Amino acid sequence: MMRLGFLPLLSLLLGGRAIGHRVQPTKIRVRGVELHYIDQGQGEPLILLHGGQGDYRSWEPQIKAFSQQYRVISYSRRYHYPNNNPLTAKNHSAYVEADDLAAFIRKLKLGRVHLAGTSNGAFTALVLAVQHPEMVRSLILAEPPVHRWIKDTPDGAGAYREFMTVIQEPVSKAFKAGDDEGAVRIFVDGMSGTHGFDNLPPERVAAIMQNSRAMKAVAVSSDLQPNLPKAKVGQLNLPILIITGENTIRIHKLVNEELARLLPKAERATIPKAGHGSARENPQAFNEAVLKFLARLGNQ
Repeated sequence: MMRLGFLPLLSLLLGGRAIGHRVQPTKIRVRGVELHYIDQGQGEPLILLHGGQGDYRSWEPQIKAFSQQYRVISYSRRYHYPNNNPLTAKNHSAYVEADDLAAFIRKLKLGRVHLAGTSNGAFTALVLAVQHPEMVRSLILAEPPVHRWIKDTPDGAGAYREFMTVIQEPVSKAFKAGDDEGAVRIFVDGMSGTHGFDNLPPERVAAIMQNSRAMKAVAVSSDLQPNLPKAKVGQLNLPILIITGENTIRIHKLVNEELARLLPKAERATIPKAGHGSARENPQAFNEAVLKFLARLGNQ
């Protein structure tokens, strides 16, 4: 029986689960950094923006479904696997990522695009739409962590304090102390609402740790909680779908409620049996919600 070495085996585990179609990413440079992406299908461009724990591989369940009708592009943001960019930005945030995204869209000459993002990917998409609405055809936002929106509200102040003391501050402290795995464990357990990190399969842990640099860049940033002016968000005049995981933690539900209040014409979808990572946790329901939303745009 042939035995596989550790690295080839890890590659098979990650590739078989995350990029089972075996498409290798293309690398380009924008704004002095490299970005890896995969590009499948034809039609209107639909860019997928992963969350903090993921990378371009995170969207495998969506790429197959969406690329039958759209040109689907999934890319790894600045500090995510397999990009090899020095962690030099001291003020890393969704604003930096949005500038990267704008340059990425221009580089590929995509014109107006649909943007679908989860977590910090959704935050990045929202910032881009505010700064460059001419680039965006529609927005699909799964729980963008604009936490400052609820910091001083009657319902949100407690949730904000809890998030900062239980998750964000311990994560930042662990990263600054050099305990990357400890920081990731705190983050994953806190975001899921359970002690789930130690129960994850080895390939999932390996994939998350490959993106720990990106999580660290955010956690130690001087712009840890960037604000996005509510007035500017409320001025967005484009089709928007707001997605909430049924079992997501309270702070994300409150932020989505505020987002819906700012955008009363936006459509909403709740993904059952899913938390903050709804695209991964219930891909069938997530895909159905997104495709129905996009289909309605095509019929307008």
